[in-house]
Parts: sequence; C-alpha cells; structure tokens
Amino acid sequence: MELSKYENKHVRIKDIYGETFTGLARYGNYDFLMCEYGGEEDGIFIEDYLIYHSQIASIEEIEVHGTVELRTERMTLRRYCPEDAETLYRYMGTDPSMYKYSGWNPYATHETAREMVHRFIQNYGDEHTYSWVMDVDGVLVGTIGAYDYKDNRIEIGYSVVKDWQGRGLATEALKKVLNYLTENEGIYLVTAWCAEENMGSWRVLEKADMKYLRTDKKGLIVGDKVYDKRIYEYRRKK
Repeated sequence: MELSKYENKHVRIKDIYGETFTGLARYGNYDFLMCEYGGEEDGIFIEDYLIYHSQIASIEEIEVHGTVELRTERMTLRRYCPEDAETLYRYMGTDPSMYKYSGWNPYATHETAREMVHRFIQNYGDEHTYSWVMDVDGVLVGTIGAYDYKDNRIEIGYSVVKDWQGRGLATEALKKVLNYLTENEGIYLVTAWCAEENMGSWRVLEKADMKYLRTDKKGLIVGDKVYDKRIYEYRRKK
C-alpha cells in the first residue's frame, strides 16, 4: 500500500496487534524515519503514535465532522484543552486591543477563561461545533471558530495574539477553515463581519477570498463607541 497518499487525511488504522488508531495522518518517509527513529521503512503518525508500514493491517480514509484537527503549512488547528485557559487569559483577556472592536472578552479573568474553555470542550460532541486553537510548535497563537449554525449557514471569527499578528497566520487559518466548512461539512454560506476601522481584520477576510458585501453605517456598537460594520461572505464552490 502507498502510505504517502494519506498525508493530512483523516484515517482509521488497524495494526497487526489488534489496536485501532483514528485521526489525522502524517506521513513519515523512509529517509526521515531512518534518521530520526532508526526504522528501515516508512510509516504513519497519528498524533504522537508512529505505526510502521509493516505494522499496518489496514488503513482507510474516513469522513469526519465537527472540530477535527486540521493542519496548514505553519500551524495545527486543534481542539481546546483545559491548559489553554491560562494562556488565553494572559495574552487575550488582559490585552484591550484583542476585544477593542468586538466588546466580547470571555477571557477577562482566570475564572471566565476556564469556564469558556470548559464550554468549548463540552460542546465538541455536537457535529456543528467548530472551535479551534491556532498552535504553532506547541505555542497558542490564536483562536478561530464558526458559530450559530442554522439553515446551512454559519458565522466565522478569529483572533491572533498581538505578538503573532502581521505574519499571515490568520489568513492561513481562515482559508483552511473556510475550505473545511464548505467542502467537508457541506455548509453553503459562511459569513463574517468586522469594524470598518479594523483594517487588519478586513484585509484578512479579503485575502482569504471572502466577498465584501456592504458596510452598515453605525452598525456596530461597542460600549460607548460606534463603528461602521463591514459584512462579508464565502459560498461553497459549485
């Protein structure tokens, strides 16, 4: 069997010992595994597990839904874990620039951060829950999620930690999630919005090929501030 074709595919592997592994596959070629592990064949990684070619009894690509692990060129989009709460509080909850244009700060205190992360984790059983952490080499650099699924449409939003902004990570993550929502999940319409003044945000939306629809004058109220609100959409390709 040719294992390289399963790279970045969700698979189910049964090994010759009777164990089953399910998840996003990473292909390890002969040269890499020989150098790093001393193995003399290629294999597949599922999370931290390595299954060598000769250990695989069967492998099949599977259909998955909801918040599944996704990979881009530079990051892993993964599910929240309880340990993320402290990082979210420290780098998002205490930085006013992170919620300047939304007014929504679920990470304002240690307690609210823990509650929000717990809620995300609890909701993973719903196949229309989409909540990811942007992870670069084990570092939480942002979040992205899609919410309020109804009538085959959903709204998307994202945040990137201040020190990681300006590197194209938001665009990279958004493109990946838009493709997943429309191609894998079959969602027809994904919408998004941002403040007119938040030029960095609407540039990300446009770089990810979201279509600008209109600007609602004074359509966004955040505390005592009023902003014009830009509306975007992304439709499933026919």
